[in-house]
Amino acid sequence: MLRLILRRLLQLIPTLLGLTVLLFLWIHRLPGGPASALLGERATEAARRQIEADLGLDEPVWVQYVRWVRRLGELDLGNSVHTGQPVWEEFTQRFPATVELGLTAMLIATVIGIPLGYFAARRRGSWLDVLAVSGSLIGVCVPVFFLAFLLRALFAVNLNWLPSVGRQSSGIDATEVTGFTVLDGLLTGEFDASWDAVQHLVLPGVALASIPLAVVVRITRASVLEVVSEDYVRTAESKGLTRRVVRGRHILRNALLPVVTTVGLLTGSLLSGAVLTESVFAFGGIGSFIRDAISLRDYPVLMGFILFIAVVYVLLNLLVDLAYGLIDPRVRVN
Repeated sequence: MLRLILRRLLQLIPTLLGLTVLLFLWIHRLPGGPASALLGERATEAARRQIEADLGLDEPVWVQYVRWVRRLGELDLGNSVHTGQPVWEEFTQRFPATVELGLTAMLIATVIGIPLGYFAARRRGSWLDVLAVSGSLIGVCVPVFFLAFLLRALFAVNLNWLPSVGRQSSGIDATEVTGFTVLDGLLTGEFDASWDAVQHLVLPGVALASIPLAVVVRITRASVLEVVSEDYVRTAESKGLTRRVVRGRHILRNALLPVVTTVGLLTGSLLSGAVLTESVFAFGGIGSFIRDAISLRDYPVLMGFILFIAVVYVLLNLLVDLAYGLIDPRVRVN
């Protein structure tokens, strides 16, 4: 297993280097630039040249790239053109909210989706199977922001069962330790703050989990249907093994391989695609920050965000490979 981890980590280095080259060249090909964002569209050419000289944008591209990569090694992503604050500090302040929301959505999707897909496949053609397939189609078709508005209007505004905005109620005096509100409440013993944070996560978590839940249900159902027809399953049943052993060791374990891949990819997409959900519920994560960066052409923020999400994807792929090794020992051998 250790050899597998080292091999995967070494393979990540050229991937990330190639990504930095493509990202840097793409950003420099975009219209405008930091000078236009700082000075506005009506800025004089002399003022624009002065800003470019101050920021080092008048140097050759390869010099700018080397300097940028060197700063990346020091976790220096530059300063936001809009706020003037270091991009890394902005991320560390806002990203815990996005991670907390994304993990909540994936927890909902996997805890409900895998058992539902499994039992739908085992009872193919039943009302449960029809309900699971129909529900998954609806979950994929309904836009996330529309579902977020519906959930907020019904459960927060009309029924007043759950809070509608924010990460915690204004009257909660919570101690911040890690930036993750639920975890902070558990670590400090402020269980009321932790429970309040959980309540604030329910509606945005369910809205964000709608598409991953539908995908996990369909992938699990299709994978189980494929596995149950394999020869080794029929052989295990003919040997007189109990249903519990056949289902757990031979069916579910082998059916989880494509599900693990799907969950890993969906988790990365949730962290990068929570912008609309966070906007609806004013969640205070990275969503509003990136939305403002796009509208204001804040290129340092955009470059840092894209690179950060790419690193998250790469690490998730590594976790998927490790999960493969735990589920299927043949992967560790190969």
